[in-house]
Amino acid sequence: MYFRGRTPAMLAFTKTLLKPGYIRLLWFCVPAIAAVIGITQGADFYNNFLIFKQVFWHTIDQKNLYLAYPNEYLDKNHYGPFFSLIIAPFAILPVPLGVFLWIMANIAILFFAIHQLPLSTWSKNAILLIALIEALTAIQNVQFNPMLTAWIVLAYVFTKRNHTLLATAFIVAGMLVKIYGIVGFAFIFFSNDYKKFITYSLMWSVVFFVAPMILADPEFIVQSYVDWYNSLVEKNEENLSTYLFTGMQDISFMGFVRRVSGLYTLPNWYFLIPAAILSLIPLLRFSQHAETSFQLTYLAQLLIGLVIFSSSAESPTYVIAVTGFAIWYVLQGPTPPLHIYLLLFLLLILTVFSPTDLFPRYIRENYVIKYSLKALPCMIAWLKISWQLITKDHRTKAYG
Repeated sequence: MYFRGRTPAMLAFTKTLLKPGYIRLLWFCVPAIAAVIGITQGADFYNNFLIFKQVFWHTIDQKNLYLAYPNEYLDKNHYGPFFSLIIAPFAILPVPLGVFLWIMANIAILFFAIHQLPLSTWSKNAILLIALIEALTAIQNVQFNPMLTAWIVLAYVFTKRNHTLLATAFIVAGMLVKIYGIVGFAFIFFSNDYKKFITYSLMWSVVFFVAPMILADPEFIVQSYVDWYNSLVEKNEENLSTYLFTGMQDISFMGFVRRVSGLYTLPNWYFLIPAAILSLIPLLRFSQHAETSFQLTYLAQLLIGLVIFSSSAESPTYVIAVTGFAIWYVLQGPTPPLHIYLLLFLLLILTVFSPTDLFPRYIRENYVIKYSLKALPCMIAWLKISWQLITKDHRTKAYG
């Protein structure tokens, strides 16, 4: 069954909205305006940037990167020591300028990454349009997630183009900043030279591991990696405790099930093992590996799964999952089945707009947050994508 109810006016509006010029204007101007407004609000807006900035300066001063520094910022750092080099160009600038350029760098690299995908111009613009509000949510929290999303996408793109050196650099960098980047190693199945893929991955792992040692003594950096591991374990325990007050952490598949069922002690591995199996089974379909449709669908599964199966998932993290959803959505053809349109609508309502002021506050606080409903559309899409990866012949032109 296909949705045929689009009017000529609706089609004309959609066609106009998806013109490259309009998308570029929206993609860069809206975040820039939001950044300027936010910066005028002071540290409440850019607290996360203060954490990021101090990763660099604490490395220089050889101060523990993972302790609380309430006189400098709220919360704690949870990024790896390698992040000190990524944030360095922004950390040395005056805070307002550093914040603005950091936000725009995140926006620009995600824009660039999506435009490198082997898709039509219309498809790329549709992805950007779907992901725009979620990207805005991420940058309003001055997050790293748009850049991480871009690194994973670029890792796939450069693997497909046989630029293995670049692909593995993005994968290892993502892993050593925020563990999420490790999913990029799955792209070895799309590589024409797996030995080179492994060799370059090992090389970059060594290079990026020792790179922060240009800022601090080797002993401090090695200890920082140990401290990072301990901080991640502590953070995971804190995330699990949010079930007691249904907070904004662990907006995941696990969080949804536990909060809806009331079975708060269900361990993560009840979900992670089946998820791992459903992610690995498609890789056994060797005849599909060379198909771009299969590769992009698998990329979408990784991006969504990375978020919905993480106890650290919070609202600004969903730029990763929504980008994955958008990539999968444009693969469904020019006239997707009605249930795909409905799933997109559900995503826009529950995932994209629910954290914004456009959404009724009562419903957001008493239902969306309480039951982790932000994760629901992505959960449904992930299951649908997994089914397609296991059953669909991507060598055909069929969609759905």
